[in-house]
Amino acid sequence: MSATSFSRRAALSGAVAATVAAAPRARAAAREAGGGRFAGKVVAVTGATSGIGRATAKAFAAQGARVGFCGRRRELGREVEREIRSAGGEAVYLHADVREAEQVEAFVDGVARRFGGLDIAFNNAGIETSKALHEMTVAEWDNLLATNERGVFLGLKYQIPHLLRRGGGVVVCTSSAGAERVRPGHAAYAASKRGIEGIVRAAAMDYGDRGIRVNAIRPGTVDTALVRPAGVSDADWAAFKKAWGPLNVAGARRMGTVEDIAGAVLALASDEFGYLTGAEVAVDGGATAGGPQVWPQGFPKPPGV
Repeated sequence: MSATSFSRRAALSGAVAATVAAAPRARAAAREAGGGRFAGKVVAVTGATSGIGRATAKAFAAQGARVGFCGRRRELGREVEREIRSAGGEAVYLHADVREAEQVEAFVDGVARRFGGLDIAFNNAGIETSKALHEMTVAEWDNLLATNERGVFLGLKYQIPHLLRRGGGVVVCTSSAGAERVRPGHAAYAASKRGIEGIVRAAAMDYGDRGIRVNAIRPGTVDTALVRPAGVSDADWAAFKKAWGPLNVAGARRMGTVEDIAGAVLALASDEFGYLTGAEVAVDGGATAGGPQVWPQGFPKPPGV
């Protein structure tokens, strides 16, 4: 092989490598040029391998954000990453368990390092267990609170320094309508969601004058794998939801969707809500606003009722 042909091949290889390396920057520039509510913003989402987190990560990416998200289930994480990228968005899945401080720190730092900072965080990871209080094991109680409440604390702990370096930002945390309207068997779940709201209020006070807004969102019952029993057919589930809504959601009279909640999270993270912090926002179709009065059969109603 001649020196000339070798130099040409080396030059070609270098050009290809440079093009590949520049591709992510080019995609980011194209997104910013094309607009989108969150163009140029970096977003971190916990618990985004399914349900509300998955829908919200996809919604942020569709609006131009660069999204880093975590979850325990690696295969689902890679699946969500592929879905976002195939739709033209930019996202990276990083495995992390929100119960573990080192993993949360590595996740948040990894997102900021990859995308050059952090602007918005959605602390969403959570689990649910329904069991009478005295029947819960100590391990079950500790696991639920470690995931739901400790996970939010750890998220904020490692997100706040990046937001401060950015000069401000937004954090939204997933609470629940169940923090207000507690149901039987939900002692641990309600305690964890009430705890999240206390953390949110305190964080809003700590960092409000430094440009960081922190709010909680209270989803009602949402059509996710946490709600739908395993093995129920699509037809049976559709029939159940149709009957369930009017009985339990006096306002909208239907079960929520993950897109309903994702849309609310994006709204709270936007500049339009720049004066909202330390708040719990119910997105539950009116379930906790009130409900119809049911009068016992066989008894006369008082006047005006």
